[in-house]
Amino acid sequence: MDEADVCIMLLDAAKGITAQDLRIFSLAVRKGKGIVLLVNKWDLVEEKNTYTARDYEKQLKERLAPFTDVPIIFVSVTEKIRLFKAIETALEVYKNRSQKISTSKLNDVMLKAIESHHPPVVRGNPIRIKYVTQLHTVVPSFAFFCNYPEDIKTPYRSYLENKLRENFSLSGVPIRIFFRKK
Repeated sequence: MDEADVCIMLLDAAKGITAQDLRIFSLAVRKGKGIVLLVNKWDLVEEKNTYTARDYEKQLKERLAPFTDVPIIFVSVTEKIRLFKAIETALEVYKNRSQKISTSKLNDVMLKAIESHHPPVVRGNPIRIKYVTQLHTVVPSFAFFCNYPEDIKTPYRSYLENKLRENFSLSGVPIRIFFRKK
């Protein structure tokens, strides 16, 4: 895992995601690896209907929270169903992980998002985020420069991460956000 850029996790559709799978997943997230989930033996799942895959994916994402922007592909190795899609998705996640976003583009998008939903006021002082830039690291990392970096809490950090994911293709990639004093 240390030398990989993208980890492809193979899950058994009948068993679902186990505690060991969750530990491996969280280790990959902590190490900043791109992740693709393959749900194998999909051909053996009984009583499939139109919503089976959607419901299964929803349950999987609930177990994987808070990092839920992970591509999930339902495959069957014996039937050779969607195997090439798995490789294509892994290559796409690699591209997402290695992309560099210009500071001007980041500021155009993120400052509008910050303007529409201001950071909370702490001890009577409004937090003002001046600008954002992407750091030169292997894992997509973003630095938000503001007046009170230590006062920004997890809900607002999550809001900013969701806005980054919404506006830039970062599917399958953990994001690191830092707040620094301006």
